[in-house]
Amino acid sequence: MSDDAAVADPDIESRSLLNRITGFFVFLFERIMPDPFIFAILLTFVGAGLALLLVPGTRMTTIAAGWYGGVFNIFTFAFQMVIMLIAGYTLATSPLVHRGLEKIASSVSTPRAAISLTVVVSVVACWLNWGLGLVTAALLAREIAKRVRIDFGWLVGAAYTGFVVSTEGISGSIALSQATHGSVLNIAEKVTGRCLPLTETVFTAFNLVPVLIVLAVMPILFRFQQPTAARTMVADPERLREEDRLRAPRETEGTLSAWLDNAWIFNLLLAAFAGFALVTIWRAHGFAIELNSVILLLITAGLVLHWRPSAYVAAVKNAARVSGSLVLQYPLYGGLMGIITSTGLAAVLSKAFIGFSNAHTLPFFTYLTSMIITFFIPSGGGLWAVQGTFAIPAANSLHASLAATTMAVAQGESVSNMLQPFWALPILAIAGIKMRQMMGFMVITFLVAFIAYGFGLLFLVHVP
Repeated sequence: MSDDAAVADPDIESRSLLNRITGFFVFLFERIMPDPFIFAILLTFVGAGLALLLVPGTRMTTIAAGWYGGVFNIFTFAFQMVIMLIAGYTLATSPLVHRGLEKIASSVSTPRAAISLTVVVSVVACWLNWGLGLVTAALLAREIAKRVRIDFGWLVGAAYTGFVVSTEGISGSIALSQATHGSVLNIAEKVTGRCLPLTETVFTAFNLVPVLIVLAVMPILFRFQQPTAARTMVADPERLREEDRLRAPRETEGTLSAWLDNAWIFNLLLAAFAGFALVTIWRAHGFAIELNSVILLLITAGLVLHWRPSAYVAAVKNAARVSGSLVLQYPLYGGLMGIITSTGLAAVLSKAFIGFSNAHTLPFFTYLTSMIITFFIPSGGGLWAVQGTFAIPAANSLHASLAATTMAVAQGESVSNMLQPFWALPILAIAGIKMRQMMGFMVITFLVAFIAYGFGLLFLVHVP
C-alpha cells in the first residue's frame, strides 16, 4: 500500500456530514480493530464468558468440550471456503474472464464512478450467487485499482457491500434449505409438514424491496464517503500486476512429461466428467445451487478456460497464496460456534426476544436476535441450525409468517456481516489489505441495510 496522496478533488474537500462520519469510523477502526485472528480470539472468550453468565449450570468443561468439537467440525466447511476462493480466483485469472474484468474496469476513469460501478456489480452478483459475487467483486476492485488512483480500502469496502444481499438472493442457504424437501435443515417442513418455496421467501416484497433500496442507495452514498486527499491510501498498481502475473511452469521440450503437462484433452476430460457428475446429482436430488455445486462449477470452468493442465496448475498455485489467513481463522470460528451451540447460549438469546413478541413483531425481533447471534455464529447454515429450531416453532404457535420469520434470520445475518469480518476474509485476502482499512466504510452499509430490512419486516409482511 502506497502512502502517496491522491490528487485533490475539490468537491470533497468541504467534507460533507457523511464524509466526516465515515472518516470518524475509518479512524476508529484503524486504531482499535485488531487483526482478524485476534478478533476471533477475543470473540471466543466473549462467547465463553456470556455462556458462563447467562446459561445456568454451564461449566468450563462444557465450554471446552464444545470448543474442541467445533474446531474440528468446521474443517469441511473451512476447506470448502478455501477451495472456493482458490477456484474463483483461478477462474478470474483465466485469459477470457480476465479480459472481461479488464474491459469492465476500463469503462470508468474517476474514483466515484469506479465506486458506483463496483457497488452495483457486487450487489447484483452476490444476489445471484454469493460465492461467485464475492470473488468477482474483489477481483474487479483489483483491476480498477490498477487503472484509477483511488483509496483501496474505500474500493474494497464497495466490493464487499454487495454481500449485504447475499442470503436474500437465490443462493441463500437458509431460503434454499426451507424449499428443499427432506433437507436436514428444513425446520419449516419438520414443524408444519410443508416446504417454503422461494416465491414465499426470496421473491416477496418484504425481501425484494430492501434489496432494491440497497441497490439504488448504496452506489450513491458510497460516493460521498470518499476520503479526503490527505487520508487517501492507494494501492500499488505494480504490486497488483505482479501478483496477478502467473509463474509459468518450466517445460522440457520434446519430452513425454512436457507433452502430458500441456495436453488439453486432460482438462476437457476432467471438466466433462465433473459436468456429468453434477447432472447426475441434480437428476437424483433436484436442481440446486449450493456450496459444493458452486465450487465444482468454478473448477470446471477454470479447467476449460485455462485449457492446458500446466496453465491451470500454475493458476492454482498463484491463487493459493491468498488463502493462508483463512486456514488460521476458520477453526477458531468453528470453536466459537461449538461453544454457542453446546451451552445453549443461542437458545437463551432467542427466547428472550420471543417472550415479548406477537404475530406481527416476531419476524422483526427474530431479525434483531439474528444480528446478535451472527457475531458468534457467522455461518448461515450454523445460524439457522441454532435459531431456526426456536424461531419456526414460535412463528407457528403465534401464527406469524413462517416465510418472514425465516428470512428475518437470513437478513439479520447479512446486516451483521457488515461488521463481522468472517465473510470479509476471502475478499480481504484477494485484495491484499488489512481488515481495519475497509471496515470503517461498512458502517453506512450496515445502517442502510438495517433500516431497509427492518422496514420490510415491520410494514411489508402479510400476517396470516
